[in-house]
Amino acid sequence: MIGDKKVLFSGMQATGSLTLGNYLGALKNWVALSEEYECFYSVVDLHSITVRQDPAELRKKARNLLMLYIAAGLDPKKNCIYYQSHVSCHCELAWILDCFTYMGELNRMTQFKDKSAKHADNINAGLFTYPVLMAADILLYQADVVPVGKDQLQHLELTRDIAGRFNSIYGDVFTIPEPYLGKAGAKIMSLQDPSKKMSKSDENPNASIYLTDDRDTIIRKFKRAVTDSESSIRYDVDQKPGVSNLIEIYGAVTGKSFEEVEKEFEGKGYGDFKLAVGESVADLLDPLHTRFAELSGDKAYIDGIIKENSEKAEYYATKTLRKVQKKVGFPERIR
Repeated sequence: MIGDKKVLFSGMQATGSLTLGNYLGALKNWVALSEEYECFYSVVDLHSITVRQDPAELRKKARNLLMLYIAAGLDPKKNCIYYQSHVSCHCELAWILDCFTYMGELNRMTQFKDKSAKHADNINAGLFTYPVLMAADILLYQADVVPVGKDQLQHLELTRDIAGRFNSIYGDVFTIPEPYLGKAGAKIMSLQDPSKKMSKSDENPNASIYLTDDRDTIIRKFKRAVTDSESSIRYDVDQKPGVSNLIEIYGAVTGKSFEEVEKEFEGKGYGDFKLAVGESVADLLDPLHTRFAELSGDKAYIDGIIKENSEKAEYYATKTLRKVQKKVGFPERIR
């Protein structure tokens, strides 16, 4: 707790470009949470280097991601929006937690297996201990809740196990975080392969709508979206996955139910439907594009936010880290 609010932590990696799926599934929902929670939203750039990155590109993407957080509506005065790499406590606590995490637990992490298969030429120790750094991210801020997707639930369970193990030895040190189970966001699938999620790392640029895509690009991508050989616009994931994905997107953007979408486009062709979906998404993202352009042109403002929020994050993180260091027996610092 900070004041009378519970603490919420979340973050996104500073790799790739955020997609419509990231926005509708997570980022849009984060905006409403700042009234209820004390929120820490990290640009998790330390996690990013488990895969080789171009340094200049990583710096650019990290800054763009931070600006996208703000452009999407996150108030940097109400929410602590910061770079993970600017708060060294993350790495310091991760090392301590490494010593309270068992090899068998890390061996069971399915994401390590998946990423190892994708990056067989770079199976590094950081990739293996990634979940411990994630645990440190969460526990540093005594987070009560963490919004997670299904692919991260296993990591949160490990975080809870590590925190519980530490607390059983040293007393009530860490808050045991709970998954945030808010209203489920829309599940947005690839426009070119609706059997898989829309991804910011997809090699096919037409498969994903990126938040930085301009209006013409968005509409063009929707026009190229995979559908089927029928002509009816109805929601049926098994028989019509491509059309169902477009209905899901249109419903999420307009607030209409699947039945209302079906009725609206009854008797119309896929061309009209795709255009309508594209235009609705472009309209949704127009304010974000405008705000992002403003932020990109105001270096002093963004630099100020980075400095101010890094200091805020470091203040709370240091409080936890010093407590942990004392518990495990490290010598006190002489001031």
